[in-house]
Amino acid sequence: MLKHNFFTYSSQIILKTIIEILYFPIWWYSLGLIETINKGWRFWLERERSLGFRIWVKNIFVPMYGQNDWAGRLISFFIRLVQIVFRALILLFWLAIYIAIILIWLSFPILLFIALSFQLGSFYGV
Repeated sequence: MLKHNFFTYSSQIILKTIIEILYFPIWWYSLGLIETINKGWRFWLERERSLGFRIWVKNIFVPMYGQNDWAGRLISFFIRLVQIVFRALILLFWLAIYIAIILIWLSFPILLFIALSFQLGSFYGV
């Protein structure tokens, strides 16, 4: 007698599909969320590194071009201060994008469920 036929394979496929559908919300709000947060955090750190924000903050009191007179120090300080402010604004922009992506990630299954319920409600005439 055959142990593997169409009915045994199809029942296994249907069972695994049901398990995956039931596991999806658990994955989305646990491992998937952690993975998305980690990727976004690495992206934000890469943006910070590409802007050199820490270096600008660390060297705010170091005179530019080796000018150690008071005018050179004063001009260097304000130029670096302006650079730090603009780079911080850019980083805040990226942080806002990062937070928005996380919020969209959290709300997407809920919005999808609501949209699906509206579609099924109109389909059945409810």
